[in-house]
Amino acid sequence: MPFTPTPAVAVALVASGLFFLTGLLTGVWKYLAMAGSDKAEAPYYVNIAHRSSLMYAFAAQLLAVFAALSAWSATVNVWAALLPVLFFGAAIFTYVLHGLLRDTDNQLARPHRLGPLTLPGVLLHGFMGALIVGEIGGFLVLFAGLLRTLALI
Repeated sequence: MPFTPTPAVAVALVASGLFFLTGLLTGVWKYLAMAGSDKAEAPYYVNIAHRSSLMYAFAAQLLAVFAALSAWSATVNVWAALLPVLFFGAAIFTYVLHGLLRDTDNQLARPHRLGPLTLPGVLLHGFMGALIVGEIGGFLVLFAGLLRTLALI
């Protein structure tokens, strides 16, 4: 029997696959960096990129399940799934970038570095605020949709 996912479920599943693949590839990068290091260590943000990619892959699976069971419209569900997925991807991208640049072991430390650039704090903290609202807000919409389906609200 063929499976036809809703748009929100498809978004979350494709993101999950991309995040998992990123986790596997950054795992190879981590191993090669460790194998070539005198201390058998990978750069800090290579480790973060590897672990977060795997974690976000499974978080996106959870979003897919909640989207599939949500009582809300397809439009509401796709935006509610898309927002966290986009921020998950942006976070992974940032970790990979810091891993490539080897420019920091704490992206929130002042001054905020991105390679040779110094970023204004408002940019970093504004992004973090949007990430918090987007990830938590998107999930809360899907969770409320599930609760509605279960007739709990």
